[in-house]
Amino acid sequence: MGKARYLNDDIFFNVLSQLPTKILVGLKCVSKGWKSLISDRRFIQAQLRKTELTVSGFIFQEKFQWYEEDIKTVSYIPVGKESFEVKQSVFDFLPEDIVVLASCDGLVCCRSCFPTEDPAIYICNPVNKEFVTLRCAGLDRDSSVALAFDPSQELVDTSTNFKVVRAQQFEIEEGEEDLYFTFEIYSSKAGEWRKSNEICKCNTSLSKNKGIYIGGILHWLTDGDNILTFDSEKELSWLISVPVPASEFKSIPQACIGESDGRLHYVMISEEGLHLWCLEDYFESKWALKYSKPLRTMEKEHPRLLCNLHERVMSVYDTETPWVNPLAFKDGLLLMIVSAKIYLYHFETSKMQVVCEAFKLGSSSIFFPTVLPYSMSLVPLLSTVDDSVAGNKLTN
Repeated sequence: MGKARYLNDDIFFNVLSQLPTKILVGLKCVSKGWKSLISDRRFIQAQLRKTELTVSGFIFQEKFQWYEEDIKTVSYIPVGKESFEVKQSVFDFLPEDIVVLASCDGLVCCRSCFPTEDPAIYICNPVNKEFVTLRCAGLDRDSSVALAFDPSQELVDTSTNFKVVRAQQFEIEEGEEDLYFTFEIYSSKAGEWRKSNEICKCNTSLSKNKGIYIGGILHWLTDGDNILTFDSEKELSWLISVPVPASEFKSIPQACIGESDGRLHYVMISEEGLHLWCLEDYFESKWALKYSKPLRTMEKEHPRLLCNLHERVMSVYDTETPWVNPLAFKDGLLLMIVSAKIYLYHFETSKMQVVCEAFKLGSSSIFFPTVLPYSMSLVPLLSTVDDSVAGNKLTN
């Protein structure tokens, strides 16, 4: 049976397009007809409209803070099961070892591992193993590159359009302490980079959870009390104040940002407990507290997992090795490190699961890892999704 027959069959089309991506990937093996149907752009567009993209797992990669070389191993932690199976071959279809930079609605932005003579940026979809290769002048190990992609706003049946945004920090004048960010934008429609006229004064550096894309706006957490934003359509940038400044606490609070229900969220862990805020107003930095739980209450709820949590948080004064560190948040799920173990915390139920020992993700896993939420998607990157061409490079 050919693809045309399935596309014209309302029953097959309607039923299959309501299934989540994870199930559809397995169903592609049923027959050539189903494989062609599930790979067709019209079907993918219908499936995106009928189903909601939710977090499928977390991408985890160690990094050295002071060395110039990159760590090549990338781990993927699927969620949704009682037990966790860490995978380390998700990006093997790419032509070289990579460093992950950003993840957005099924697409992942990566770059070549350094040292290398000819660094590249890759936009890829691990589900269908397709990728596009970009070149970026001056790309280095410290480049902060983010991905702006919204499948609900794009015509998937004609093309898959995205933007890549590179944020760079400079001194206002040589020798002065005041700093500002500039933004370079690559548009897949135009096929070229250009520099935005927008700048944003900011004296703090970008921290973890870099380049989270929500509703047309990119968000970067800084190591101060601000979140850097950039509207990829209007090309406007501004700073959002975090809900509570770090100076309000006796300990060194740890935080991350993420998305849930299409809105920016801020997670903080301090001696006061675990807190989750949702941003209600961008321009007034107005936050609503959605969740609050004291550390001692968490200990009582999870006595086999947590012990003397409050005392240990209070006794740590080293920002490089916090006792508790929230790594990434998406759709009500928080991936976090407590001492030397990785946990998954469910805000809705307060359930806490052991993922693995941190050393299983690498010897440097507790120091400055890059952690990205990932949602499986069938979105194609190439002009055709035939497996014979999947993985071809489109160099720009």
